Parts: sequence; structure tokens; C-alpha cells
Amino acid sequence: MAYLARIEPPWDQRLAAVLVRPLRRSRVTPNAITAVTLVLGLLGAWLFTRAGAAVHVGAGLVMLAFLLDHADGELARLTGQTSTFGHYFDLIADALVMSALFVGIGLGLAAGEPAASATRLGLIAGGAVALAVLLRLELERRAGKAATRQASLLGFELQDLLYLVGPVTWLGGLESFLMLAALGAPLYALGALWSLGRHLWRASGRP
Repeated sequence: MAYLARIEPPWDQRLAAVLVRPLRRSRVTPNAITAVTLVLGLLGAWLFTRAGAAVHVGAGLVMLAFLLDHADGELARLTGQTSTFGHYFDLIADALVMSALFVGIGLGLAAGEPAASATRLGLIAGGAVALAVLLRLELERRAGKAATRQASLLGFELQDLLYLVGPVTWLGGLESFLMLAALGAPLYALGALWSLGRHLWRASGRP
């Protein structure tokens, strides 16, 4: 159906491309943007561990980090500064921010709870995200970047669900968000493992 057609590129990537255009003749480098993204994301994750009003600021910083995650790549393409180092720096920064986010949410929620279940949920979600990124990196190394391309719908990718951390935080739904992440992140990792395993099976020449 037409309204379900794939929209390229995703909406947040389009917005990032607009935002970085004024920087194309500046001294700002894509790797500098990646570094800023990493700092903002980790700071936001740390604010989640503080609980209370700090989580609202943390949510805003994390959402900004997710948006800037596309800005480094867009600036690199605009200025011809694409590099293998920059690509992997970006991916590792993504993994660190996402993992730290879930761990931070878990620690923050556990601080206000008698039980440590929130901490465990945060570790599960954060660990699964890190594992998924490692598996996708290995798949990309073996099969090329196209093999790790995420599916999208109406201009949104699966990873864009993380933008919900802002509204969910501001509306007081972090507990449910963390529970869903602890269920969804391992499934995402299993999907990455399946894709890598399928590639290895085919590469071995087996039917």
C-alpha cells in the first residue's frame, strides 16, 4: 500500500542534514560532532541515575544526542570527510550511549525502589544493545554495510523508538519503558545473531 512505502532517508536524518549545512565551510569536523554526541548522551544517561528532576534534563540531552548521531555522517558526506575511523567511532559512540541510557534508567529507578529489579532490567537492556552492535559490526565486516541496513516504515527506523525516552520520561512512564526495553533489546540482539548466522551459513556454501 502506498502509505506504507519506504521513505528515504529517515526523517531525523533529513533534519540533521539541514542542521549541518551551515557547518560545511567551518572547522567543525564530523568526528568532533560524534564526540559531542557521545558526551551529551553519556551525560544524559548519568542524569538518569540521579532520579528526580534530573531525569527530565537527561531525557532532553539523550534525544539531542540521538539527533546529532545523524549529523556527523551528513557533515562527512557534505564535506567529503568520510572515513573508516569516523564510521566505527560513530557506531561505538551509539552503542555506548544506548547501553548507558538503559543502565542509567535502571540505576535511577532502583534508587527509589526497595528491590534491585530495575538495575537488572537496565543491565539486560544495555548489555543486549551492546551485543547487538558487536554482532552487526561483524556482519558489516563480512558482508558489507548494506547487510546491516535497518528496515524503515514511513520514514522511521526501529532505532527511532528511542526518541520516545523524552515523552515517556516527562509523562512518568520510565518503568514501563525499561521493561519493554529489557524484552525488546534481547530480541534485537537475537535478530542480529540470526542475520550473522545466516550470512555465515550461506558463505560456507551450504544450501
